[in-house]
Amino acid sequence: MRSFAYGNGTTLVMIDNYGRIRDCYFPYVGLENHVGGGLAHRIGVWVDGAFSWTDDNSWEIVCASDAADTGHIAMYSSRLGLELQFTDVLYNAKEIFIRRIAVLNKNAEARTIRLFFNSQFEIAATSRGDTAYYDPRANAVIHYEGSRAFLVSGLVDEKGPSDWTVGIFQIEGKEGTYRDAEDGVLSKNPIEHGRVDSTFALEAKIDAHSTKIFTKWLCMSDSVEKVIDMHHDVMQRTPEYLSLSAKNYWHAWVSRTKWDYYALPTSVIDLFIKSQFMIRSHADKNGGVIASGDTDMLQGGRDTYCYIWPRDGSYIASAFSLVGDYPASRRFFEFCAKAITEDGYLMHKYRPDGSLGSSWHGWLVNNHRELPIQEDETALVLWSLWEYWKDTRDLEFIENIYDGFIKKAAYFLTAHRDPYTGLPRPSYDLWEERFGVHTYTVAATYAGLWAAAQFATMLGKDRSASDFLHVAHNIRPALMQHLYNEETGLFYRSLTVDEAGNIHKDDTVDASSAYGVFMFKVLEPDDERLIKAMKKTEEVLTVQTPIGGIARYAGDKYYKKQNSPHSNPWIITILWWAQYAIARASSDDDLDIVRKSLERVARFAGPTGILPEQIDPQTGGAVSASPLIWSHAEYVRTVVQYLQKCRSLGIIDETNY
Repeated sequence: MRSFAYGNGTTLVMIDNYGRIRDCYFPYVGLENHVGGGLAHRIGVWVDGAFSWTDDNSWEIVCASDAADTGHIAMYSSRLGLELQFTDVLYNAKEIFIRRIAVLNKNAEARTIRLFFNSQFEIAATSRGDTAYYDPRANAVIHYEGSRAFLVSGLVDEKGPSDWTVGIFQIEGKEGTYRDAEDGVLSKNPIEHGRVDSTFALEAKIDAHSTKIFTKWLCMSDSVEKVIDMHHDVMQRTPEYLSLSAKNYWHAWVSRTKWDYYALPTSVIDLFIKSQFMIRSHADKNGGVIASGDTDMLQGGRDTYCYIWPRDGSYIASAFSLVGDYPASRRFFEFCAKAITEDGYLMHKYRPDGSLGSSWHGWLVNNHRELPIQEDETALVLWSLWEYWKDTRDLEFIENIYDGFIKKAAYFLTAHRDPYTGLPRPSYDLWEERFGVHTYTVAATYAGLWAAAQFATMLGKDRSASDFLHVAHNIRPALMQHLYNEETGLFYRSLTVDEAGNIHKDDTVDASSAYGVFMFKVLEPDDERLIKAMKKTEEVLTVQTPIGGIARYAGDKYYKKQNSPHSNPWIITILWWAQYAIARASSDDDLDIVRKSLERVARFAGPTGILPEQIDPQTGGAVSASPLIWSHAEYVRTVVQYLQKCRSLGIIDETNY
């Protein structure tokens, strides 16, 4: 689990609760992690002949973050008589991560303190061919391989590093230079190559009960010369100036939209603000928004979440639009317009550079050739694009991508249908587990075609508009005919057809089925069939522990603890039901359940505002990727929908906007 994430469109730096850099992506957000795979940039302290790493479990540590994308970590060691106050920021305009550490000497006598900064890089995610060396021109340590270079240095009392070394790391019987630091003195080895790490020290004398500021920075670029230039820029303009400039920028960014947070508690407001920073930190300047930068997933699986799923991205783009970050939304749609195939569909997932991501969706299903796609992903982008249009009226952009994306995707959706049922042909479900015709996918396809029809009408493409709307209007009753169970009042999860042509309907209760029918307006919120389906789905999937929450579907085993009788609740499913409550609310009292749901999710986030994918049903702890950006996007969407409902009910004065 990560406690902090800092991104600026080209860089993503992730910090754990020990204050260590655990992931460092550059030059794409989510691609080329130069620190992942269990590596960490560690911080050590030497005083009075004693040494301690901040991750040795001897420190009391408290993590927090503020509304200007700045992280704060407080550490206290009674054994050393020291308190450390970290303030971290990623410069918004360049690839410079700055760490300010206020060191408080709590003893009654002056003491000399040394802070040690260990750097463990695996440049371009390969352990071969790295070089680390001390550069006397900059009084800094530089790591490089090919077109990737990283410089680490710092200041205290206007003096740079007082000690340094580089060495072999975890090969040839060598543990790493961090071991060299533990006696308080470094060996000053000037250069090494292969699998390497480095450590440098800053030293200062601190009077009794006094504080001094130690500053460390990390510069990233595509050449050694450029990181040295960046280092000199930090020295000239000062790290304090760059940190303040970044804080001011992010404060202006989050303040661009004014909100009247009617009746929302502070915890909900704080998480709403932090969630905006979280989704923005995972957005690349080229348009992709990765699902999560947390590489701890590698410890238990075959891959990470560092990919762009068009599904997640569509919800995230919707969140960006709702809070007024229209450029970020537009970049995502441009990314999808480049990624779409000539036949008009989007693949499973992509890397931040636009190339195809890893997948487990096969081209053969039961020995038949099938498209390895989740059809909902193509449809969702059209739906999200309409959400963007409603807020921006960006006609020029819509016209620019109409032929290359909107028309192409919509005609694929109209053609990729079963001629007998009128439903979309089978594809993989949104949970990426099953192949069939899924209620959620059908509902999303309806919404995508409806949106495409509106765009076509707006641009005078009457024939296309008629084609798209005709199919959408046919899909809607087909869904109710084939995927709604009148006897149970629930929607089938999916249907499949066997070799003999027999239809098999999966009656597993799945949160996405009823939610999709609601979300994509197949039925109106007050339709009795939908009311019944949402209520019964909630009853079946509510986790019967004090933690509560709603599971994805009955019998879900993904990250479920062995021998546990309960599936894990998901953040997004809790918020889906809050969104439905918002849609049906007709008074302020009706919104009480929404406020309670938002408070519950805020408690799961912890002090730094990190929302995971899932929750442990017994402890309430984070499960799976943390952060999951889809969770944060749904939180943002839910809060804005709540505020919009307050406006429509007249609870919030329109003049406040």
